[in-house]
Amino acid sequence: MSLKRRPKSSQKREPAWASYSDDDLLNVRMKDLRVAIKGSWLEGQLEQMHDELASRDVAVRAHAWLSHEWFSPHDTPGIAVPFYLAHPRLMRLERKMVMEVEGGTARECMRILRHEAGHVVQRAYGLHRRRRWQQLFGNAGKRYPDHYRPDPTSKRYVQHLRRWYAQCHPDEDFAETFAVWLTPRSSWRKKYADWPALKKLEYVDELMSELAGVKPLPKRRTQMDPMRELRMTLGEHYAAKRKRFAVDAPTVFDRDLKRIFANDQQNAPSASSVIKRHRNRIMTSVSQSTGEYPLALDAALEDVMDRTRVLKLRAAGSEIRIRNDITALLTKRSVTSLYSAGRRQQFAV
Repeated sequence: MSLKRRPKSSQKREPAWASYSDDDLLNVRMKDLRVAIKGSWLEGQLEQMHDELASRDVAVRAHAWLSHEWFSPHDTPGIAVPFYLAHPRLMRLERKMVMEVEGGTARECMRILRHEAGHVVQRAYGLHRRRRWQQLFGNAGKRYPDHYRPDPTSKRYVQHLRRWYAQCHPDEDFAETFAVWLTPRSSWRKKYADWPALKKLEYVDELMSELAGVKPLPKRRTQMDPMRELRMTLGEHYAAKRKRFAVDAPTVFDRDLKRIFANDQQNAPSASSVIKRHRNRIMTSVSQSTGEYPLALDAALEDVMDRTRVLKLRAAGSEIRIRNDITALLTKRSVTSLYSAGRRQQFAV
C-alpha cells in the first residue's frame, strides 16, 4: 500500500528567536537572524518602486539586500534595507529600543524607497558631474556631516522625508527632489509653485525626459554590510544606535510647567501621571510636526515628569487641554532649539 505524501505547509516556519524574550533576542548575532527580503512584505514594496520607475521610463532597476540601516552605496546600483523590516518581531524590538520603526508602514517605506531610488539614479548616470546639477544642488564631493542643523523655514529645498533631510548634503537634496518628482499624484508643480525649490524639480523633470529609456552603463551588483557578515549582537547594534541618535533633548523650564499645571489642587491627579498616560500621543505628534527624534522627546518627557514631581504639580482641568499644551510646548522648544547656539547640530545623518 502506498502512502500519500502530506502537502507541504503553505505557512513559513517561524524562526526560534521569534519567541525569545527581548533580553534573549538582544544576545543574538545579526548574522544568525537569517532574515531575507524574499517572502516578506518588502518584496511588494520594492516591486512597486520598480513599477513607478518604469512608468516614468527610467531604465534603472536597483537590487536590494538587508543590512543594519537604510543606505545606498556609491559604487553599486543597490539599496540596503534595515533588517528589522523583514519580521514583525524585529519591528517590535526596534520600536522598543529606539521608539520608532523607520519605514515600518507601507506608506513610509515607499517614501524612503523613492528617496533611495534617487541615489541609485544619480550614480547610475553620473548626474552629479553635470554643471547644471552642481549649480542647483552643489558639490556631491562635499564631505557628509555627522550632524546637520536645518532651517525649517527654507523654501530652497523640497520636504519629503522628515527632519528636512534635503538640507544635509547635495546628494540628499537631489534624492529628495527626485522622490517628490517620482511620487504618483504628488502635484509638485502646484505645491512648490512659489518655492525656489521648483527650479530643482523642473530640472529633474527635464533630465528624466532626456534620459527616458536610456540604459546606464552596467555596474557590478555588490552588497555592502549584508546581514550574513554582521557579527555584532542586536544588543551591541542598539547600544551604538541609541548613542548615535540620543541627541540633546529640548530644555523645558519650570515657568512653562507652572503655567500648564497647578500646585494648589490636591484632589487633582499628579501632573506626571497625566503626562504618562498621554506620552505616546505627545511624542508622535511632536515628532511628526518637528522631525525631532523620539529618543530625544522621550528623554524630554522624562525630564518634564521629574520636574513636575519636584514641583508637586497637579493636573487640574481637561486632560486634552493639558496634552495639547505639553505638545505645543515641546513643539516650540524643538523647533526654536534648532537655532540655539548652545545646542549641537541635532539631526544625525
